[in-house]
Amino acid sequence: VGESSSNGKILMATVKGDVHDIGKNIVGVVLQCNNFEVIDLGVMVSCDEILRTAKEQSVDIIGLSGLITPSLEEMSHVASEMQRLNFQIPLMIGGATTSKAHTAVKIEPKYSADATIYVPDASRSVSVATQLMNDSKADFIAKTRADYEVVRKRIGDRKPRGKQLRYSEAVKRGVQLDWDNYQPPTPSFIGIRVFEDFPLEDLLDTIDWTPFFITWELAGKYPKILQDEVVGVQATELFNDAKALLKRVLDEKLLKASATIGFWPAERTNGDDLVVYENEDRDTPLATLHHLRQQIEKVDGKPNMSVADFVAPRESGLKDYVGGFCVTTGHGVDELAKAFEADHDDYNSIMIKALADRLAEAFAEYLHRMVRTQLWGYADGETLSNEELIKEKYRGIRPAPGYPACPDHTEKATLFKLLDAENTCGVTLSSNYAMSPAAAVSGFYFSHPESRYFAVGKIGRDQVESIAARKGKKVAEMERWLAPNLNY
Repeated sequence: VGESSSNGKILMATVKGDVHDIGKNIVGVVLQCNNFEVIDLGVMVSCDEILRTAKEQSVDIIGLSGLITPSLEEMSHVASEMQRLNFQIPLMIGGATTSKAHTAVKIEPKYSADATIYVPDASRSVSVATQLMNDSKADFIAKTRADYEVVRKRIGDRKPRGKQLRYSEAVKRGVQLDWDNYQPPTPSFIGIRVFEDFPLEDLLDTIDWTPFFITWELAGKYPKILQDEVVGVQATELFNDAKALLKRVLDEKLLKASATIGFWPAERTNGDDLVVYENEDRDTPLATLHHLRQQIEKVDGKPNMSVADFVAPRESGLKDYVGGFCVTTGHGVDELAKAFEADHDDYNSIMIKALADRLAEAFAEYLHRMVRTQLWGYADGETLSNEELIKEKYRGIRPAPGYPACPDHTEKATLFKLLDAENTCGVTLSSNYAMSPAAAVSGFYFSHPESRYFAVGKIGRDQVESIAARKGKKVAEMERWLAPNLNY
């Protein structure tokens, strides 16, 4: 689209440390279809590059995207720099971890020279961009600022949800398991095992298609969405296109699946730490995993949970274990996406990334079943349907760093070192602990029959100080990574 005929020029970028761009790409296509000129800088883009390009290209709007929680802080940094450098153009904020509340509280106050607008999805991007480019811009900005002020006041006046316990008390109120009458299962091997060029055909039955449709902003559960009165026809067309491209991926071997899993002797210590050992002698520590604990007082005497609770404590004398994994189906995705883009086929460029994401999750699910039934073997009689797998009806859990039960992204560094993930399955970590390729999943394995998923939720400064000391990091650094969980 030529500059003279466009509705405006928009620079879009996934911020530094983040590699996820499917949502941003969909927004870009929607904007281009509505006669906006889009300059897409891609992923892992530094603040300096964003602002330099914005000036050089005289853009009308800057759009920032991010999926992992550390991206929120990076967006705040970009807003601060726009203020410092006297920018006078609107800033649009989007991505899976962003929200109206976060934009109102953490980003908008940093940039007062022009509008800072949260865009919840691609369908809203055109409306927002149009209002920022027409004569009603001033009214739109004034209304948004007033709305955000209401949000800030509401959050400022919000009373704490329940009483926050002292961290030491929360540890005492952890999950109390009967270790005296329990024998931990022993894995079939100790150390790591690599799965290279794993057959993608084996993963088809474990694909969860519901998030695929959410990626394309079609709400509804698969397979019911295909018969939905509102979006059923569109969902069916999309699904047929996905299956056609997936068949091509399989036939032409366009994507490669790789994984590394590991099992190590482990014991719980210091409340929420898991010491991981090299071998069964348990005299050579390999690493220490540091976990977080729920700190809001529970009703009815329910425990304040940490995933560390599910590994036998040192004083029990039991020989317990912890596992870890990293899987990817993303090798080859970037090249395929770029080839589609070179053919002006943005649709399939986005589609291949969406399919790779689904395959990565399916691979994680498939390997977890192998772990339960064979490699760790604590559920060798398991017979669960795909629907039951999606509903997590199995024994044991596979929580991932950065997710509700393990919100500390920095634990990925220890996990990746244990797995030697970069060398064994070709997955790397960014400065903000995003995995590359983006179609990757990593996490821990816990085998205890009472282990379950939960959200750590809000935590106090005393717990942050404790985990910072145990990890040998500064409190301010941990506060950065745990910002969404801080209760002070």
